[in-house]
Amino acid sequence: MTHLTEFTLMSIKGLFFDYLSSEYMRESKSYEEYLVSSLHKAMQTEYVSLFKSENKSFVLQATTAGSYHSIRLADDKERVLMNDHEIELMLTDKSLLMIKAKQTLYGNEFYEKLKEECEKFLFHFNTLTAKTQNEAKYKLLYQSTEKFHTTMNKDDVLNQLITSLQTMFPEYLFYLFLSHDNENKQNLPIKGLDYEENNGNEKALEAYLTGNVQWEHCKQANQLVLYAPLKGNQGVYGVVEITQQNKQELNKDDLHFITSLAKAAGNALENAKLYEQSKKLVSDLQLINETSHQLNKNLRLNETMTYMSDRIMSSFSAEEVGFYYIDQNGQARILPGSTTFFHTHGSQMYLELVKNRIQQDLEGLFIGEVQMDHGDYSSLIAVPMIQSDQLKGFAIVLHKDSYYFTFETFKLLQSLIHHSTLALMNSMLREELEFLVKTDHLTKLFSRNYLDETVQHSLERDQQGTFILIDIDDFKLVNDTYGHQVGDDVLIQVATVLKNNIRGNDVGARWGGEELAIYLPQVDLPTGISVAGRLVEMVRKHTEPTVTISCGVAHWRADRKDTMKKIVRRADKALYSAKESGKNRVIYQEDIEIIL
Repeated sequence: MTHLTEFTLMSIKGLFFDYLSSEYMRESKSYEEYLVSSLHKAMQTEYVSLFKSENKSFVLQATTAGSYHSIRLADDKERVLMNDHEIELMLTDKSLLMIKAKQTLYGNEFYEKLKEECEKFLFHFNTLTAKTQNEAKYKLLYQSTEKFHTTMNKDDVLNQLITSLQTMFPEYLFYLFLSHDNENKQNLPIKGLDYEENNGNEKALEAYLTGNVQWEHCKQANQLVLYAPLKGNQGVYGVVEITQQNKQELNKDDLHFITSLAKAAGNALENAKLYEQSKKLVSDLQLINETSHQLNKNLRLNETMTYMSDRIMSSFSAEEVGFYYIDQNGQARILPGSTTFFHTHGSQMYLELVKNRIQQDLEGLFIGEVQMDHGDYSSLIAVPMIQSDQLKGFAIVLHKDSYYFTFETFKLLQSLIHHSTLALMNSMLREELEFLVKTDHLTKLFSRNYLDETVQHSLERDQQGTFILIDIDDFKLVNDTYGHQVGDDVLIQVATVLKNNIRGNDVGARWGGEELAIYLPQVDLPTGISVAGRLVEMVRKHTEPTVTISCGVAHWRADRKDTMKKIVRRADKALYSAKESGKNRVIYQEDIEIIL
């Protein structure tokens, strides 16, 4: 080579070195543009063009001349072609360098050397680029992993994963395959993971089940699809789908970056899931603890059941809650606290379904899709109340949406009912004992002690009240004529008449023997006399054998100092007068004349 050609070659080497050494220069101009402009400048050519091989065609990448169309050559072997000062250099990376010299100053030896220098330049550039890209990848991988470990939110992890992949591979398409129990709150590109055969995502499912990367070639769309599992230490939590156009193979570094990022995301998802589970367990334990603590406060049955219903409605987002106890005859009786639906006829089919199943095997029911004609509720949970291996009752929880409750919800309700059953039974037993204490066993009227307490409380807080003392006329004759069993039945009949003809807040009691009593709080004297008169008439009409009653009525007002003892004494005197005056009538305290 001549001194001129050697100098030209040295100039080209210097320009190439400057480009590879200067980060600023690489940022300001692409390597293709720099390559052709450097050759054009050093060799004083008419033009220099660089083409890249794509499907046996060469596509223009950069030129110092006007535009070129894609050109097709017979082969792509490495060669040096010289034709009318136009030189074609085939480089090892299948690039084509076309040089139009102004004159024949450079021979074959020069172009062979030039080809070597261009290939060295491209090799060093690609090496430098790969190094820079790898640095960027590992920096992004580190930053992403750091962000993964700073959050316990699954959506944040998935969002960071997609953002990192889109940053590194903007030309690719990304989707996430997740199980259906994941909520998409950030509009992420999520597809449901279908476990059925022929679902169109067999490779994604295979990656999910095996925990290994899977590939799929789509010939029609000319795509290559990669499925990378989001794998933690305890399982696989999803799959990321990466679609590449034109079937461009991922290089080893890109594949390592994707799998490393997917693994880091899988570990972060696992940690987030474990954190959510731990929070849920703590919340569940708090619910059980708070409920047990509340129920152990010796609440009334109505308060206990209302509290239980409210907690279940709020904690499980239930639409209907029903509580039932099993009576001595094996019948299911509704408990207070049950929602309105369970007091309607529409609840009977659900009640029968639950009762039959629970009585059969003493196990809870968890149904996501209730198969029932004309039923409005699809999701059902039923939990038995068992004490000493005996079925005491059960709870039913309903929702209109199918598969609304999770299995974890079912297990939590089981635990809640299990821990609450003893308190519920104690509340029922307490009220049953209280009922027995304040109720006469034969007539089911209140006891005399309960009546005394009621009158005393009324004297302290009310403005007036009426007390009626009642005696069954000639009751001894009934016992002597028909026997004591019939006598007891007559007592029950009279007591039933009394209960049917007084208000809910009035108190009917057995005073002693064949004597009964009624207290009417906040009732004036005329009204009290009217009630007593109605009782006299109704007893005469609705007893078998027919009996009559006599009534003594006493009234009190707050403006007069009165006591229970005085009121009873006046009523007793009035009753005595009624008996002496012919029976079957009502007498008011101090008046001896017949009122009715």
